[in-house]
Amino acid sequence: VKEVVNVTLASSGCGVVSAAYACTKESHPYIRSVCGTAEKGVRSAMEATASCVQPVLAALEPHVAAANEYTTKGLDKLGEKLPILPKPVERIISDTKELVSCRVADVKDVVTS
Repeated sequence: VKEVVNVTLASSGCGVVSAAYACTKESHPYIRSVCGTAEKGVRSAMEATASCVQPVLAALEPHVAAANEYTTKGLDKLGEKLPILPKPVERIISDTKELVSCRVADVKDVVTS
């Protein structure tokens, strides 16, 4: 999970979603109340589950290490083939807007002429 979150596209995407979530909570009192209750429930479930899961994770540690190694190699290969991954979401959005704007201008020129 840490490897995936370290990918710029994923981390900036999480930041965008987190900011939208926080803004929505600030803007709407009813949603803030529902989200607060849900957050407390998730926190309680995580705390209750943590002690039960810890022995299983310890037993699976060698398998988790191997999966982590494969994931790291896979993400490296994916990063080589997809140049969009190291870009933040904001940059991708602005590049896309610029590309669409250029295409629309080209179409407008063709239609006008």
